[in-house]
Amino acid sequence: MKKFFKLGLVVILLFIVITAEAEKNDYLTIPSLSKITKKEGVLSLKDKIAIYYSGVKRSSILDKTLGEDIFSAFIIDYSVKSEKEADIVLKEKNGILAEAYEIDITSDQISIYAGDATGFLYALQSLRQIIGKNTAKNLLINCVEIEDSPRVGFRSFMLDSGRQYHKVETIKKYLDMLVILKMNYFHWHLTEGLGWRVAIDKYPELAKKGSQVGGLPEQQGFYSRAEMEEIVRYAAARSITVIPEIDMPGHAEAAIFAYPDLGCFGKEPTIPKKGSTETIFCAGKDHTINFLKDVLDEVCDIFPSEYIHIGGDEAKKGNWDKCLNCLKRREVLGLENSHQLQLWFTAEMANHLGKKGRKAICWGDALTSTGYDLPDNVVVQWWRAKASGNSVAKEYITAMDKGLEVICGTNYYNYLNFPTVPWSLYKEGRTFDMEDIYMRNPSYYMPKTTPYDKVIGMSTSLWTDGNVTENMIDRRVFPRIFAVAEQMWYKEDLKDFNVFMGIVKDKQNWFEDLGYKYGPALKETTPADYKWD
Repeated sequence: MKKFFKLGLVVILLFIVITAEAEKNDYLTIPSLSKITKKEGVLSLKDKIAIYYSGVKRSSILDKTLGEDIFSAFIIDYSVKSEKEADIVLKEKNGILAEAYEIDITSDQISIYAGDATGFLYALQSLRQIIGKNTAKNLLINCVEIEDSPRVGFRSFMLDSGRQYHKVETIKKYLDMLVILKMNYFHWHLTEGLGWRVAIDKYPELAKKGSQVGGLPEQQGFYSRAEMEEIVRYAAARSITVIPEIDMPGHAEAAIFAYPDLGCFGKEPTIPKKGSTETIFCAGKDHTINFLKDVLDEVCDIFPSEYIHIGGDEAKKGNWDKCLNCLKRREVLGLENSHQLQLWFTAEMANHLGKKGRKAICWGDALTSTGYDLPDNVVVQWWRAKASGNSVAKEYITAMDKGLEVICGTNYYNYLNFPTVPWSLYKEGRTFDMEDIYMRNPSYYMPKTTPYDKVIGMSTSLWTDGNVTENMIDRRVFPRIFAVAEQMWYKEDLKDFNVFMGIVKDKQNWFEDLGYKYGPALKETTPADYKWD
């Protein structure tokens, strides 16, 4: 009797230990899962994991995520011939929308369902966070059913490599971040007054001279065609589309330094240490227009993206107002002012891209005036929330009126270069924290209060003005990008902010183990002597 009693006690204690270990996993992920249904039971995995693909095309990135990122402590076996033999099954399922997925964990097996490769990849990213860092050769997971899909279709992160050059490995690091956060577009800002980063075969001086004009650390360099193609392939394997930005007509000093005749007066420009100048591409010279179309042709050859970003922001038109070529163009076209000339310029570039089946993204500045219609392949990226006091902005309303698609990526509160407290060029008016993003982000809340069916998604940005060098990026981005990622992906009502902050804190070690360093999240918890640099 005593033996039976002791044996029963051991079984009970073992059950308690197993349950307690499994209960540590609360299915917390960033971004959050749309629907979670907990079930009875625990799945126990030991030593070796058999994986079976059913109707799914295997890829190196799926295998890597399973074998290296999630189950690195286990021996992975892909030799099983049927679903019944497998511990994990990846299976195509009809009726699941693009990027969506389902996970069913029973006491026998993990079944992952999706309708496309991206859905499987996102499912594994969620599983990766759910399981966390695992170094033991045994693992207990509570049984659960998960259904998950995105709130908006366009979810992008922008990195400004124009002002500050970034190593290829740095770009890859942030592409790895994007797939974890289920963002599907990488907006690569490649040209600026402080540097032209794109090697163009037809115009070699752009890379030779235009990439070297910056005078501060990490402001010199360009990307060869081979390097850009490598980035495109690396991103595509992670279901990320790279959108290149060639800024025009403004922020063009580096290009005009390489080829002065691209400007209105043929003079070598002064390179601005910050901001921009009136030295912009001349809209009156056919030579300049043809040059930019040639550049876009080569850019389209390198980047297969449906979208090509052509900038359009902060184009100071003082030179256009005095340039005889620009004034002649206005006269011929019957345009009233240089603002309308920029609309013509934007339409000219968009129409050129349209012939290649591409869409032209431009910053909302292009819609601050009227008088010349833009083609319907123009997508407006709304960014100027701060200037409009976070109210409905003119470019947003104009886009509605003209039926153009919109990406919401406002400077308040999606520009992650803005620190939580003042630093360097960033004064009090250019600061915000996680709570601002989560509770007051116009890019998230405005489409809810002013419904607009042409809003295709959201973007967040890391500009590098103020000499934000590579070592500073992580602490600007993390953890505040999590709030934006949550708003992009999570379809349900946002969680209580304190609950969300609890998840962010819970995930800190996991993200930092991957090499992403947290910076301050809230103003009140930012140390008075915090060193952003």
